[in-house]
Amino acid sequence: MGLEDLQHNFLTGRLEDLVKWARRNSVWPATFGLACCAIEMMSLGAADFDISRLGMEVFRASPRQADLMIVAGRVSQKMAPVLRQVYDQMMEPKWVISMGVCASTGGMFNNYAIVQGVDQIVPVDVYAPGCPPSPETLLHAILTLHEKIRSGEITRRPRAEQSGSEPARPERPAGWLLEDPDALRVGTPR
Repeated sequence: MGLEDLQHNFLTGRLEDLVKWARRNSVWPATFGLACCAIEMMSLGAADFDISRLGMEVFRASPRQADLMIVAGRVSQKMAPVLRQVYDQMMEPKWVISMGVCASTGGMFNNYAIVQGVDQIVPVDVYAPGCPPSPETLLHAILTLHEKIRSGEITRRPRAEQSGSEPARPERPAGWLLEDPDALRVGTPR
């Protein structure tokens, strides 16, 4: 039995796979709880939904120590610049989970004071639906993000300027709007 017959293991694994494994198992979230979804996010760190088994037991208070932002709740227009500043201060690579319908689409607050989707401010990687989403839904979103990190899908995000075959996007108003993120919307786990 030669080395070519062995599956990937500690000795024959690629360095890229080792880096993805380390990133996936050491994601440190920064809390950005803004409304009622934050209570569900806090319960995820409790004993019933122990996320320390995923290497995420400590919610970081400093954005410079975190690489995952969980936006939980509605984002007001006044909070949008603060959200972007915290995102810009996070270390690379960084990921964002939009938790709840208020963070994802503005929810029932369809007015001038609430941002109609946090993806207009920062690029979102995974959406967790619900009003408020249960801790199981957020855990499912985190596991989905872990799978995206493992598969390398996040590091290979296609952009319009990289591939010339993409159709032209319609004009959008100036402001906090970014390009359409390559995100994944997850359903409620069963």
